[in-house]
Amino acid sequence: MIYADNAATTKISDLALEKMLPFLREQYGNASSQYLLGTRAKRAVEQARRQISAAIWAKPPEIIFTSGGSESNNWVLHNVADSYRGQAIHVITSSIEHHSVLNACQALEATGAELTYLPVDNYGRVAVDDVKKAVKANTRLVTLMLANNEIGTIQPISEIGRFLYESGILFHTDAVQAVGHIPVNVNDLHVDFLTASAHKFNGAKGTGILYKKSGLKLLPLIFGGAQEQGLRAGTENVAGIVAAGYALEESIATMGETTERLKTMIDATVNGIRKRVPCVKANGDPKNRLPGTINLRFDGVSGESLMHLLDLKGICISTSSACTSGNDEPSHVLLASGLTEKQAKESIRISYGRHNTLEEANIVAIAVSEAYNKINSVT
Repeated sequence: MIYADNAATTKISDLALEKMLPFLREQYGNASSQYLLGTRAKRAVEQARRQISAAIWAKPPEIIFTSGGSESNNWVLHNVADSYRGQAIHVITSSIEHHSVLNACQALEATGAELTYLPVDNYGRVAVDDVKKAVKANTRLVTLMLANNEIGTIQPISEIGRFLYESGILFHTDAVQAVGHIPVNVNDLHVDFLTASAHKFNGAKGTGILYKKSGLKLLPLIFGGAQEQGLRAGTENVAGIVAAGYALEESIATMGETTERLKTMIDATVNGIRKRVPCVKANGDPKNRLPGTINLRFDGVSGESLMHLLDLKGICISTSSACTSGNDEPSHVLLASGLTEKQAKESIRISYGRHNTLEEANIVAIAVSEAYNKINSVT
């Protein structure tokens, strides 16, 4: 099998797995317990907090552990609704956000909040000027993803963040696809909230990260115990948190080498396909994008058909976000980027990770081309 859908999830690293296993077996104590087995678990959680904060240039108390990126995104948006209850609320986002943000924004609208959904250009990028023009006196939050999960486009978050900081407006970025893959510095980005998910950078599923800038108000998500500074009650997922710390630390340490390898693999795949299928087109920004993700469009051939044929050959790719797979609707990201419904449905996403090889990239190029020619010959 060749797994080329790392934007959906990643294989846990050997190091992360090795480090988490003791906390599922020998060191299985509750991190809130006062005896030795519990205090060891607590120390492991706090070590992971330090590892993760160092990776994104934050302070350890600014890191809160959750169950995943979707929970973290929802928490930030619910926090705005609860903090400004009874007041006029205006929130700015973009038309290409992950559904955990878009659906949470729609839930806010249902309670009376005003939402502005910014357009993107053909590369899937938000214009800084559009953000500035959209701001109103009652704008409480701007939420924009750092890197898109379908086309890999990286947004000008730092420039937008600088403007919002000077304007005194809270800024959240969904960095689930970015953390562990490109340099992320919360200070350079000028963000107040940032979300990430461990399974996107070779950690374990079920562990999310929420960065909250010091001094900012964040209302509790779950009431009960005093875990996570009294903001999120419940027994900590110690093993998953430990894995997240080591996985991110490892990803940061190998980022430079991995980035070059991923770029080489993407180039090999695209060039290999273009030699055999000249009509293939790339969606998204050709320069400002994640190193391991490419979204390709094939005129006249269904992306879903390509995906299923590749699956029969043991190759895993996707047609859109994992959260919308199985949905026959065209990608909202591609539609917002100017594609027609037909063109959006003719697209596939290939996303490599650190465990992929150049040999696999070349095999994928041949397999995609053969699948295209097979479908095209029939239609």
